[in-house]
Amino acid sequence: MVRVQPFAAVRPLPNLAARVASVPYDVVNTAEARQLAADNPYSFLRVVRAEIDLPPDTDPFDASVYAQAAETFERLRAEGSLVREQEPSLYLYRLVWEGRTQLGLVGCFHVDDYANNLIKKHENTRPDKEEDRTRHMLALGAHTGTVLLTYRDHPDFDNMARRDINARPLFHFDAPDGVTHTVWPVEQPQAYCDLFASVECVYVADGHHRVASAARAAAEQSRGAPDSGGDAECNWFLAALFPASALTILPYNRTVADLAGKTPDQVLDELGGAGSLTRTDQPRPQRPGVLVVYLDGQWRELALDPASIDHNDPIGSLDAALLQERVLSPMLGIGDPRSDRRLEFVGGIRGTGELERRVDSGEAAIAFSLYPTSIEQLLDVADAGLIMPPKSTWFEPKLRSGLFAHTFK
Repeated sequence: MVRVQPFAAVRPLPNLAARVASVPYDVVNTAEARQLAADNPYSFLRVVRAEIDLPPDTDPFDASVYAQAAETFERLRAEGSLVREQEPSLYLYRLVWEGRTQLGLVGCFHVDDYANNLIKKHENTRPDKEEDRTRHMLALGAHTGTVLLTYRDHPDFDNMARRDINARPLFHFDAPDGVTHTVWPVEQPQAYCDLFASVECVYVADGHHRVASAARAAAEQSRGAPDSGGDAECNWFLAALFPASALTILPYNRTVADLAGKTPDQVLDELGGAGSLTRTDQPRPQRPGVLVVYLDGQWRELALDPASIDHNDPIGSLDAALLQERVLSPMLGIGDPRSDRRLEFVGGIRGTGELERRVDSGEAAIAFSLYPTSIEQLLDVADAGLIMPPKSTWFEPKLRSGLFAHTFK
């Protein structure tokens, strides 16, 4: 039984939604966030990346950053740019991008369901990133980032949602990245709560650090607070739940800073021993089990022997794992992909041109273009209680931050 709870959202005025809404905090660096928020006092990046309103040399994890985030959040509420709903509700959230539509439910989910694996994960989290978002949540007394959850499709949700989006939307706007965002409040939220109470489990698709931080923040709030029991608001985190078939996963590509003391010809010889290596003008793999490599100004396709891949192994059959085990570790000396600073991860939305740019500029010595992980692979890994290699999935389009916030009081 998965619990979904309506919440009294803190949300923008409809005429300001497009200006408030921002990309998530973790898809841009400080410089990019500062540029995106320039000349826009309403941008929610000023809440989720508050260092952009402090001196340029400010450490993003300094206490002043969390204080600034809280101050900006309160300013937006005090001036009326953000308003709090009088009654708890659920919301339907539709994103349309490049001809694809995904429609899901926004509400609050319980940290105990995450702890008890009714909300399944597939990714490890880093303590430093958990600490950052936990401090942010506690400083604001709110969840300001929306976790992306998914579930195996349920026709009853589709039927209910299609009926309920016939009403006039609360928000409807086109974001600068070409994604159209539309939000409707749900008139009968209990029907959705009852529906998902019959669903065996849901899955974290994107936002593992946000949900792990929400669990930590709830534990912090409960220490010595008599009113922070199981039903307290701090124990419910903000999430959007979409059917698995609606989600789009792009590849998460890789670059390596150097060739571990080898020449390009030596690396190419070793790659040729790992599979069939041929030149190509197509930088995107056309099927799983194919890695496309950019080295010395040329793209090459490395096709692994299908018979060498154990397709019954939900982890070992992932292209990210095959790259790590057969190329990055033995050939380039990348031992731990979570900590090796020679390895960089490049989201698929940036395109393969970004891989070429980094290698041609000297920022990296070699780049790898991967076939995207499928949603079924993700669900299988989570069902098996396993953990994917780091940065195995890049979901697109991204949920906008600032359309909803959930406060602890």
